[in-house]
This record gives sequence, C-alpha cells and structure tokens, in this order.
Amino acid sequence: MLSLRPFRPDDASVVLSWIHDERSFRLWSADRYDAYPITPEDMNAHYAAMSEAGRFFPMTAEENGSPFGHLILRYPGKDQRVVRFGFIIVDDKKRGRGLGKSMLILAADHAFRKLGAEKITLGVFADNLPARRCYRSAGFREVPSDSPEIFHILNEDWLCLEMELERK
Repeated sequence: MLSLRPFRPDDASVVLSWIHDERSFRLWSADRYDAYPITPEDMNAHYAAMSEAGRFFPMTAEENGSPFGHLILRYPGKDQRVVRFGFIIVDDKKRGRGLGKSMLILAADHAFRKLGAEKITLGVFADNLPARRCYRSAGFREVPSDSPEIFHILNEDWLCLEMELERK
C-alpha cells in the first residue's frame, strides 16, 4: 500500500542515501545547497529555514511503511491557489515501477484537497528525460516561458523547464 506522510527529520538520511554523485544531487536540488555532499543535518537545517508557518510541506512517500520517495509542496507566493512541487526524488533502487507517478498523484491529491490548490507547478531540467516522462505520466504538461531559467551547474548551463497540473 502506498501512502504519503509528513517528512520527519530521520527521513533525511534515507533520502540522501538515494543520491550517489553530484550530478544526481544537482538534478534533485539544483543550486539550493552550496556544497556537495550534504549531511542529514544540512538537509534538516535547510528545511527548518524554509519552514514558514503553513507554507512549506516536506513529504515522504512510503510503500508498506518503507520510504521510497520524497518531495516538498510549498506556496511559492501569496496566492494559495498555486502549489509548487520540488526536491522530487525516488529511491534509485525502486525506479521504473511507477512509484514516482504514484507519489506525484498522491501529492497532487493532497495539494488539491487539503491545501486548496487550483494549480501545481514544478521545474525540471530539460536533460532530465526520465523525470520529464514521469511528470507527464502523472498529468503535468510543459508550459512555455518567455524567460526560461538557466542554472550554471557543474560548469554547464542547465535549462529548467516549467510544468504544471491544473485541478480538473
């Protein structure tokens, strides 16, 4: 059985164990951390710093009580009809089973029903084809941008694409 629950500080070590190199780390976190690797304490401190009352919701996805995925939900602005997903990751040993899609569907349901979202947005690097396929399979669509965001990571320019899912 799949479920989504609030992130706990002891989840940080599990989530970080799914990241094996700096490229994977940056695909997950972009430039949100200054250095690689990070510790569970770094992750928990970052989340604590981002936690504004009622605006930041880190979540852990479980299969039969065992964590397999993680993401955050947050209100990116004052409009609480828009929720943004970020820090999306699935245990690398469990990829290819549809768990990422299931996690996104659970998180979207949570955002629509419990957070009052009318639209969910996320950013994904253009070269991250597996993630883009996963997001599309969960119902997200790429949206054009007049000013696409470029991140300079690992001495390369990474294009970030916007995707969204609207409440039906």
